[in-house]
Order: sequence, then C-alpha cells, then structure tokens
Amino acid sequence: MLILFSFLLYFQLFVFVSPSSGETGIGKSTLMNTLFNTLFEAEEASHYQNGVYLRPRTYDLKESNVQLKLTVVDTVGFGDQINKEESFKPIVDYIDTQFETYLQEEMKIKRSLFDYHDTRIHICLYFIAPTGHSLKSLDLVTMKKLDSKVNIIPIIAKADTISKSELHKFKIKIMSELVSNGVQIHQFPTEDEAVTEINSSMNAHLPFAVVGSVEEVKVGNKMVKARLYPWGTVQVENESHCDFVKLREMLLRVNMEDLREQTHARHYELYRRCKLEELGFTDTDPDNKPFSLQETYEAKRKEFLGDLQHKEDEMRQMFVNKVKETEAELKEKERELHERFEQLKRMHQEEKRNLEEKRSDLEEEMNAFNRRKVAAETLMGQSLQGSSQPFRKDKKSFFSLPSACSLTAGRNLN
Repeated sequence: MLILFSFLLYFQLFVFVSPSSGETGIGKSTLMNTLFNTLFEAEEASHYQNGVYLRPRTYDLKESNVQLKLTVVDTVGFGDQINKEESFKPIVDYIDTQFETYLQEEMKIKRSLFDYHDTRIHICLYFIAPTGHSLKSLDLVTMKKLDSKVNIIPIIAKADTISKSELHKFKIKIMSELVSNGVQIHQFPTEDEAVTEINSSMNAHLPFAVVGSVEEVKVGNKMVKARLYPWGTVQVENESHCDFVKLREMLLRVNMEDLREQTHARHYELYRRCKLEELGFTDTDPDNKPFSLQETYEAKRKEFLGDLQHKEDEMRQMFVNKVKETEAELKEKERELHERFEQLKRMHQEEKRNLEEKRSDLEEEMNAFNRRKVAAETLMGQSLQGSSQPFRKDKKSFFSLPSACSLTAGRNLN
C-alpha cells in the first residue's frame, strides 16, 4: 500500500494509499491518524472489486501557524483481482494526470502558478506487510513502475507483530530485493551539511518499521500513544520500539522542502521532457541552431495533418473495401436465394404434376366406378322385370286353390 504526499507553502500534503497485497487492516488509517494527530474518515473497502479505482478525500489541517491541505486517495481493489497484471496502471495514470494538469497550467499564456492548487505527488509511502519473508511480485512491479514518477519510502506496517531479530533480517532482505530488481527508492539528501548526519543515519534505517495508535495509555506518570498487550506496552513514540518518530521527522520536519524540489526537478521534469519530445519540441534543431517554436509548431502541424490525411485515406480505403466485401456477400446471398427459389419452384412444379396425375387417376377411377354402377343398376332392373310375371301367375293360382277345394268339399258333403 502506498501513501503519497505533496507540499506547498501553505503546505499541501497529498496522501496516496494503496494496499500492496490487497489485505485490509494493515494499519494505514491508524498510522495516518497517528502521524497527523487527528481522526480521518475511515471506510473499509470490499475485496470483491472488478478493478482498481481511486477514491480521494481532502482535509484542511492546522497546527500552530502551519496550514496543511491533506488529500488521501485510497486505491480501492488494488491487489484483489486474480489477474494483477494491470493493478498498478490506474495508480500510474493518476500520478501522470497530476503532472499533466500542472503542465497545462504552466503552458498557458496567462498562468498563475503562485496560487495554483498543485496536486503533484511528492512522497509515496509504500506499506509492506510484516511477513518476515520476501517482497511480493506485485510490490516489486508496482514500485518499479512508480520510482521514476514519485519519491518512494518503503514502510513496514505493524512492526510490533514480528521479533526484533526477524525485523532486522526482514529489512536487509527488502533492501536487497529492491536493489537486485533495480527499484530506486528515495534517499534522503546528504549534500547539505546541516542535515548530512541525520539523513545518513535515516537512510540506514530504511525501510522504516512503524506502529500506529491513537489510544492513550498511562506509562509511569504520563499518557502516551501506545498499543497495550497482555505481555506489555508498545509505545509509538519510543524509538527503541519502532521507527515512527524517525518517519515523522524525515517526512514533516527535516526533508519536506527537499521532497518538493525532488518532485519538481526530477520527476516532473522527466514527465515534462518526455511529453514535449512526443509533441516534437527540442532544445536545438538538427543544425544546432536555436530552437524555433513557430517552426516546430508548423512542422508538427504539417506532420499531424499528414497523419490525419493518411488515416483518412486508410479509413476511406477500408470503407471501400468493406463496401466491396459487403456487395460480394450480398451478391452471393442473392445467388443462393435465387438457386433456392428455382429449386423450390421445380419442387412445386413436380408436386403439381404429381397432383394432376393423381387427380386424373382418381377421375378415371370415378368414371369407371360410375359405369360399373350404372351397369349394375341396369342389370338389377332387368332381373327384377324378368322375375315379376311368373310371380303374378302363381299368385292367382295360389289364391284360386281354396275355392276349388271348397267346391270339392261341398260336393262330398252332398
């Protein structure tokens, strides 16, 4: 996790907080409260973030005759993602944005840098979890990306959780890994004779092992900021217990002006130079003649217009090619549809022909059936006529028989 500062007269202090390993509760808020002897807003962030986003808060502090503007920027979600490859990018972009804002103000025709609200970052306090082992890859990658943009001071948080011997070995291990990976942390200046001795001593204590607490505990006859444990008390401002006092002295009292100068003369100037070189500005032309802003502007404008025309031609050609491809695709689809239509048309004609043939067969069958029906009815009618006459004769004889019988009977009776 990182904490970044920027200073102005009146002092502007910019604080940037970013968890190096994604864990909550490493002591960032507590240390800030202890360092500035106040209580800041604390909002615990969730570990289930889709990406990294920055959440700034600004406070106006005052101690004696010193006014301090403090901005705390919490990088929510840093290190929480499974893929941490781009976790540092929002942080780098944020720092570059502050440089760019200052550069834009500096390049104005009517500029006002005297009362300009400068948000450039002067210090990065990078919090390291007190594991006692090596630095994590994310820590090394992030610090490597930031060392050319801000003054980095590594901090071992909650130093009271590891023993004194382990802490000493851990400090040596951290410095060794930083050197072997080419990470350039901030070294307090030793050129000024007034601070040479103290800064040399403080450089030897890096990274600072700190403990934070706003709790007042009675030790002897006085109240001190400390952490109370069953086995004893860790005093925050006791230099034999932690490096909190060293950090406060170096950060807020001895080297504040140097940190401002380092930010402006080194990090901002590097950004400014790279930015102007991208725009085509140089100190001298190829013939070592004095630099002409007008010529550079015209050359850059011509180059820009050329690039614009080139991109326009490319886009036009891409559009033409896309239209041709679309036309070819449409023609192919039209051909396929036409073939499909002809196929369906042939199938329809074939089905129609089959239906006509079936219809003809059915009509022939119906005609044949009707002929057979008429023949059957005719035959049945003839057979009925032929059998009706004998039936009448027999009927008459049948009904005449009883009369004859009765006559015969009558004769017999007589």
